[in-house]
Amino acid sequence: MRTIKSLILAFAMMLPMFGFAAEPVNINTASASAIAASLNGVGDAKAKAIVEYREKNGPFKSADELVNVKGIGLKTVEKNRELIRLAAAPTKG
Repeated sequence: MRTIKSLILAFAMMLPMFGFAAEPVNINTASASAIAASLNGVGDAKAKAIVEYREKNGPFKSADELVNVKGIGLKTVEKNRELIRLAAAPTKG
């Protein structure tokens, strides 16, 4: 039983390496560290560039606008499209 728990724990710890545990992130409000943690292929430097671009140019109007950030290409945008948010999700009610 202990071996099974160890295997499950090891698998859970590896999930972020494969991008399975990524959470959606609002690129118009998130910190650089939150962006880096959520988007695949975006590390600290690129995440900081995203925040700097946002602060200089205003909020992103579409995910495609990320290609204007140095170091972010269309492949990165496409790979993360499902994780990129621009506004708060609508509330149910």
